Amino acid sequence: MSELAAALAGLEGFRLRPSEEQQRVYSAALLLPEGELGARRILWERGVPIAWREHVAALVRHHRLPFGALDRPDLDRVAFRVGLLARNDDLALLAEADAAAAGDEDLRAEVALFRQYTSEMGCLDKAREFASDHARFEYFRTPGRDPGYAAFDATTFTVTVMSGLPGAGKDHWIAANRPGVPVVSLDGLRAELKVRPTDDQGPVIAAAYARARELLRAGTAYVWNATNTTRALRSRSIGLAADYGARVEVVSVEAPPDVVHRRNRERARTVPPAVIDRMARRWEPPDPTEAHAVRWVSNA
Repeated sequence: MSELAAALAGLEGFRLRPSEEQQRVYSAALLLPEGELGARRILWERGVPIAWREHVAALVRHHRLPFGALDRPDLDRVAFRVGLLARNDDLALLAEADAAAAGDEDLRAEVALFRQYTSEMGCLDKAREFASDHARFEYFRTPGRDPGYAAFDATTFTVTVMSGLPGAGKDHWIAANRPGVPVVSLDGLRAELKVRPTDDQGPVIAAAYARARELLRAGTAYVWNATNTTRALRSRSIGLAADYGARVEVVSVEAPPDVVHRRNRERARTVPPAVIDRMARRWEPPDPTEAHAVRWVSNA
């Protein structure tokens, strides 16, 4: 047992929590040395349910937030994100254990201020309420926006952005859930342009965005099908669709590691296993701050 985990177990606030909540916070304490990406990979490999895993990963990522929180200019934005993925009172509990392990009463006082502030902002033990999905989406993509602003929703069509490792089952999900909807597929364009995965991907990406713009100008719903395994990779296609007035939904499809590799071996165009492993090490599933709607799909 780590010093932090021992301190956590000694807190009255921890002992009073229901068993499942204790397990999540305790898991975060044990996984802190792994960092967010390492913690996520470990829990994914062990088959932990997606929401539970992302809750723990968010606690690991933001575990230092309560310390000096009121001095951070981005406090609201980060605390709202934590509330959408996990809970800020869990984060406070983890930070309180950290302060207790260090024997630092000043840090414990900072945690108390964090609890008070997030309670006043409506996101201590639940997600912050926004006027609508559109208001939430616009808040997180517009620096300085008032979280209480009820942004007018003029969207008239939906763009679906896929996310998932090769072999996770994205094509199967599209066929079953978006039949007849145009698909802008990077894999399809590679085959069409005769570009190998190891070649320069510039022509493929340029062709994909050209097709997407044609559909957006026509106000036509479509699916953007690519791995999109990091927030940075997703942001451009999401931003483009939003700039044209589309409602954006992100569908994250995932499967256990052995299933991903088996399906990859069965594909007509396989991806080198080392490439999949490298993508998995950097994997950032989408969260509710990125789009109007985010759906996590387990496709085992």
